[in-house]
Amino acid sequence: MEYEPRHWAARLPFYYGWLIVGIAFVTMAIGVTARTSFSLLMPPLIDEFGWDRGLAAGAFSFGFLVSAVLSPFVGRAMDRRGPRVVILTGIVLLSSGLFLAPLIERPWHLYVTLGVLVGGGANMMTYTAHSQFLPNWFLKRRGLAISLAFAGAGVGAIVLLPWLQSIILNEGWRASCWAIGWLVVLVLAPLNLLVWKRPEEIGLQPDGVARGTSASASRQASNIVDPAWVAVEWTLARAMRTARFWWIVFGYFCALIAWYAVQVHQTKYLTEIGFSPLVAAWALGAVSVVAIPGQIILGSLSDRIGREWVWTAGCAGFAVCYAALIGLEQTPSTALLYVMVFTQGFFGYALTSVMGPIVVEIFEGPHYGSIFGTISVALISGGAAGPWIAGIIHDATGSYRLAFVLIIGCCVVSAAAIWLAAPRKVRAVPGRAMH
Repeated sequence: MEYEPRHWAARLPFYYGWLIVGIAFVTMAIGVTARTSFSLLMPPLIDEFGWDRGLAAGAFSFGFLVSAVLSPFVGRAMDRRGPRVVILTGIVLLSSGLFLAPLIERPWHLYVTLGVLVGGGANMMTYTAHSQFLPNWFLKRRGLAISLAFAGAGVGAIVLLPWLQSIILNEGWRASCWAIGWLVVLVLAPLNLLVWKRPEEIGLQPDGVARGTSASASRQASNIVDPAWVAVEWTLARAMRTARFWWIVFGYFCALIAWYAVQVHQTKYLTEIGFSPLVAAWALGAVSVVAIPGQIILGSLSDRIGREWVWTAGCAGFAVCYAALIGLEQTPSTALLYVMVFTQGFFGYALTSVMGPIVVEIFEGPHYGSIFGTISVALISGGAAGPWIAGIIHDATGSYRLAFVLIIGCCVVSAAAIWLAAPRKVRAVPGRAMH
């Protein structure tokens, strides 16, 4: 008896998977920009309330820490309820934080709104959330699909960050919070009603193959390097008893220290060393602009050469970025500014295109969401620690130099950890799979 699709989307097998990517692209564009805008909001908040830099940046870090605690539960919710429930909950939290932010008067108000609600909400609808279900939709073009989706963050920065900065300059930071909050509600809530966790839920297989065909299964089998490892049903408890799990945790933690320390402090740092506020805002947006081709090119390349090589390139990009920032303190030249922007965006941001594939290729199975959600504790903790460490070191020494040197060391450690996790020894990427 011929299989009859039980969902209308199953009649469009190839296109629906890429529709999911398109929805993720828009969600990333708005959701990541809403969180990144903290860097634009921090200078006027410090000027208005006279708070220390470490105190203000701590709100961003505190929101990440709360998200870290909740991430394993979010992963379980993703396994049981799917992405629609998780992402729509994130939309409610994020928009609530933005709508309440104009009422800020005390530090704890800042921590609750732009910290916990915005940070926690963004976590449930951006990189970590999409990394838990997008890999399920693709095998052959997994790196490319995820990199295209995550490139939305760069497009959002091009369009939205200058717009938000102009609102801050002309109408104040409170008006910018209202503007981005309404954008989250009116655009993202309707779109994410169309998202499913797995193609099997609507009668499809990965890569747009109609259910009931053997093409998808044969492609999946052909890339297995370690059959004994793949044969295990990886629960969270089993995964946590492996060295690979902890190497990923360590590598992700160190990488996110580098990522978010520069993202939060970059605007303030550049204005302090002599660049105008508009140039500093341009640099923040330009990082995301050059990230678009970087994520797509390196994400697609990871399908051919392996995830470890692209992760190493991303860590090297952040290391060079921090070295350029140290040099800018002594010589604030335009050339060094371009180097900082390019290496951070083109190479550093490409890490997102392989975060999900690294984990899914080692621990693929019905409990992948729980495993990645727990690993997200390391991601978020690193994102929380980076801005806080940089802020505290600056407050203690009057300079970011020591912080930047320490973070360069984190980049080296992160690259080494992912090579030790070795996803290539479990499943080969399509470009290196046996046919």
